[in-house]
Parts: sequence; C-alpha cells; structure tokens
Amino acid sequence: MRLLHALGGDARRCLIVDDDPAMRTVLRRLMAAEGFACAEAGSGTEAVAVLERESFPLVLSDFHMPELNGAELLAIIRQRWPRTAVLMITAVSDVNLAVRCLEGGALDYLTKPFTTEEVRARVLQALEKRRLLLDNEAYRTTLEERVAQQSHKYEELFVAALQSLADALEVKDSYTWGHSTRVSRYAMAIARELRLEPELLDQLEFGSRLHDIGKIGVRESVLNKNGPLTEAEYAHVMEHPVIGWRLLAPLMRDMPVALAVVRSHHERFDGHGTPDGLSGTDIPLAARITAVADSFDAMTSGRPYRDGMAVEDAVAELKRCAGTQFDPYCVRAFEQALASSAVPQPDWRVQRKVTLQIVA
Repeated sequence: MRLLHALGGDARRCLIVDDDPAMRTVLRRLMAAEGFACAEAGSGTEAVAVLERESFPLVLSDFHMPELNGAELLAIIRQRWPRTAVLMITAVSDVNLAVRCLEGGALDYLTKPFTTEEVRARVLQALEKRRLLLDNEAYRTTLEERVAQQSHKYEELFVAALQSLADALEVKDSYTWGHSTRVSRYAMAIARELRLEPELLDQLEFGSRLHDIGKIGVRESVLNKNGPLTEAEYAHVMEHPVIGWRLLAPLMRDMPVALAVVRSHHERFDGHGTPDGLSGTDIPLAARITAVADSFDAMTSGRPYRDGMAVEDAVAELKRCAGTQFDPYCVRAFEQALASSAVPQPDWRVQRKVTLQIVA
C-alpha cells in the first residue's frame, strides 16, 4: 500500500513493457498485489501505441527489445510524456546500460533476477522521485505566476511614478496643463487611423504621455516667460528631448519605441530638426506621429501672449508643413481622425481647461 500512497491522486496504473510474456506475467502479478491495474506491451513500438491511447504514471520497461529498445522508448516517453516515471529492467551484466538510462531520465532500474522486495523498493523509490519532481514543477509554476503578478504591480507603480513626474512638470508650466494627455490622445487617434499593431500602440501611448518630461531640466523662468523666446532660450528649451531620453533610458530599456518618441519628437521630415537631424522614414514612426499631435496641441493652446489657433487654421498649418516639418502620411491620418469625430469643437482659447475627445 506504500506504493499507492506514493502515487498520491494519480490513477493506480502501470504499463509493463517486455518482449518476454513470462516476465510480463511475473511483473503484472507483483504489481497487482500492490494494488496496480496493469497494461502490457510486447515491444517499445507497442508501448508507444498504448501510451498514445492511455496515460500511465509508471512504466516498467525491459532494455533489450526488438524494433525499439528500452533506451529509445525512454527518450520518446521523456519527450512526449515527461510526467511518466520510467523504471528500466536489465540483466546484471547490463548495469552500465542502466546507468546510462538514469542519465537519460529513467528514475530507477531493476536487475534480473529480482525479488518481490526489490521490485517494491525500486518502484517506491521511482514513484517518490516522480512525486518530488511534480511538486517541484507545481512550485515553479506557482512561483512564476507570483513573480509575474509582482512584476505587473511594479510595472504599474513605475508607470504611475513617471506619469506623476510628467504631471509635476505641467504644474511648473500652468499654461500647458493637460498637454501631455491631449498629445497622447491625438497620437493614438493618428495611430489607429494608420492601423498600427497593438505592441506599437502601447509604447506610443506611453512615450507620447512622457514626450516632454525632459522639460523638468528647463529653467522655470524660460518655461513661464510671458512672451516669445529668444534664440538662446529656444535652444535651451530644445535640449529637453535629450534630457528626457537620458532620464528614461536606464528605466525603459524594454520600451525602445517609447524612448524614440521622447528623443525624436522634434525631428523634422526634411532633416532640419533636433537632436539628431534625422529625416524622412529614418525618424521612428511613433515620433513622427507624436510630432504632429504635439504641434497641433501647441498651436491650439493659449499662451499668456496669444490665443490658441482655431482648429481649421491649425490643420491648415499642418498641411502646409507636410513634407517639410511633418510626415504627410501622419498629417493626413490626423485630418481623417478629426473629420470622423462627432465631438463638438471646444473653445481653443481656453484649451488648457478642456480636452478634445477625438476618440471614444
């Protein structure tokens, strides 16, 4: 009965594989006395056919058999039915073969001739090893699930922390409050018009929300200046893509698209942008999309020294600059996204107080 306990909740079944009918009969009687229901196979090939029809927690297999020997059968079982315990049966002169089978995945072996007590002990040992292996497998599976859940929580906290940093930046510049959220929504609308794959959409959304995070390193006196910027001040502001990229690169190595948005959203289609002077399709698509969304929101947002543009005028400016500053493909997609929106247009002079919902 100890053998049955070692099986736990498994069916009390074993498969006996031997080309000698008399040996199969002996083993069947021994195992039946221990409470096992036994099936038999006269060759390795026949054993595979039986295993394809039924599952067995335990296989007792002779080594020397026609068609498919014990080692070959063991290899098949390990590959196709790895939870099945295999106990090899060899002659005393074949102990070296048995050791090789242990190295190949057998859980124990019997040498002929054997006694009832030897069979019981070896089978018990094999089943106990199997139980430990299954317990270890279950533990690893549970551990992997717990690690994945914990990793997801950390990822959520990481995203929330970065978004809080972006929000803190917008508090520094009250006239662009909500800018990153609007840019992200515009960018996602463009991306959906372009039918981008989901993996790119996720990173685009994240990168566009954080595209201006490098402005955390821009002087507040410049950010909040009541008037147009001087050439030197503008150059200072335009350092923010690289500042943001350097800030986020160590934290977002597995999000290259989002990082590309942060670094390259001020590149120009004609190659006269910053910081790397990229042009055309050398500019990452997500950055080209964000450039259109960012410029549209900048044009339609009010500043202390000017009102925001009307939507029609901002779209006209995007179209005028398509092919030079912007990717024409992205401009056209944004125009289509706006045209398909049923949401009433807000008062763009108070853009910072409202958000255009161009997608549901």
